[in-house]
Amino acid sequence: MRVLSDAWRAFLLAGRFLTRWPFPAAKDAPPTLYGRAAPFYPVIGLLLGALLAGLCATALVLGVLDRGVPVLAVLLLLVWVWSTGALHLDGLADCADAWVGGLGSRERTRAILQDPYVGAMGVVALVLVLLAKLAALMTLLANARATGAAAWTCAAALLWVPVLARAQILWLAMTTPAARPEGLGAVLAAQLPRDAAWLAAVLGSGAALVGLGVVSIAAAATAAVTTALVLLAWRRSLLQRLGGYTGDGIGALVELTETLCLLAVALAVAGTR
Repeated sequence: MRVLSDAWRAFLLAGRFLTRWPFPAAKDAPPTLYGRAAPFYPVIGLLLGALLAGLCATALVLGVLDRGVPVLAVLLLLVWVWSTGALHLDGLADCADAWVGGLGSRERTRAILQDPYVGAMGVVALVLVLLAKLAALMTLLANARATGAAAWTCAAALLWVPVLARAQILWLAMTTPAARPEGLGAVLAAQLPRDAAWLAAVLGSGAALVGLGVVSIAAAATAAVTTALVLLAWRRSLLQRLGGYTGDGIGALVELTETLCLLAVALAVAGTR
């Protein structure tokens, strides 16, 4: 019973950290609980994806796509951003400012990351990512309206892409050192239960790719390649610029994975029409 109780508390903490949803607080959480919460990140991604996919499926059943593709795409994006509290978007904006303003200097890059204000490059990054997600959603929804066999590809993408993005957190944490001795990255590196994290990362990524593959082999293949390339490229950039990962770096990885995977799946589906 103690094991189940600890797992439940870790799950609640993961939900409170990654979403704005009303998960109960895990009272008197020890530092180790933050590490034990990490293997539940793909599960939280699945819950988020289920909400988005449910909205998409409801629109399909009700015939909303016949006239309201742009409105539904905006609604899905609003729910997506609100549900996460823009947590990962904040990390992306901070990294964009730091990477450009750091001018290749590790010290300057770290100093900009610790600045609470968002600069011009951060704003540009946020706008581009949100536009890219909106364009991908509109493409997927338009394809769902136009085709019968692939009509559920949009719902599948919305269900599984958030899982892939949050599994990326585990892959990064297990293969990369923390950049600083303090902060979220350091806590995760010190407290992460590695066996459980490996299992969660493999199961999360595997289930997401299989789920996409059931609907579209092309979508699953492009998502797999995109996810791997984003992880490798961003990990290399973090090591070069910071010497490891930080909380902001994790947030940026989630956003980059979601955005590029969604675009890749949308292009793959559109190309098979």
